[in-house]
Amino acid sequence: MADIGAIHICEAPPGRWWGRHLHELRWQAEAARLVADPVFYGIGVPRGDGRPVLVLPGFLAGDYTLKPMAGWLARIGYDPSVAGFVANVGCSQRAAEHAATRLRELHERGGRRVAVIGHSRGGHYARVLAVRHPDLVSHAIALGGGLTSQEEVSVPARAAIAVVRTVHRHTTDRTARNGCLGDDCACAFGTDYRAALPGDVRLTSIYSRGDGVVRWQSCLSDDARCVEVTGSHVGLIFNRKVYRAIAGELAR
Repeated sequence: MADIGAIHICEAPPGRWWGRHLHELRWQAEAARLVADPVFYGIGVPRGDGRPVLVLPGFLAGDYTLKPMAGWLARIGYDPSVAGFVANVGCSQRAAEHAATRLRELHERGGRRVAVIGHSRGGHYARVLAVRHPDLVSHAIALGGGLTSQEEVSVPARAAIAVVRTVHRHTTDRTARNGCLGDDCACAFGTDYRAALPGDVRLTSIYSRGDGVVRWQSCLSDDARCVEVTGSHVGLIFNRKVYRAIAGELAR
């Protein structure tokens, strides 16, 4: 793990970026190393305080991708929950509203503010939930989620986003009208994504310079505590270094 602390925004190099998608196959090895590491069994990390934790999946992914992390959070003493995403491909505004419903349920059930952990696009939601609901969110953690831009991704990832936007255009004009799934999003989600974070909510960005999908520079934000790890983008949810970082951040 490298530098932790305030990091000034670092602009990504101009031009198209093809990413390193073959390198993303490392996630399988990262998952294997995780289950062989004591951290996965709660050894050598701070114990949780029973706080509820909402976990949010990345683009194209569903809650199932975060089951290992949710199980680990329970083992170290937290009360994890998923939001009910089968595939994270919908309008960001509607998705954030859906996640907020679950956030309120967790807050009402436990009577405590909730920590929110989001992978990739789920990190965008985590930031927006923290901006909108500082009374409900204690800490937002983004794993490989661009906090300064939603579009600093590889060309193949942009192509996948374009396909999803095309599908949406055939079912609703919301995407075309509001510029959903991009930095030109004109709905409330885009406004809140760009808004300043409330002072009583902590924001952590865990990122990797080896990320083959999201430009790591977009994960750096002056209002976040930035933690660098090594590994792939997909593998951030199976990365033993990420798990140690999450345990440390939630215990702060």
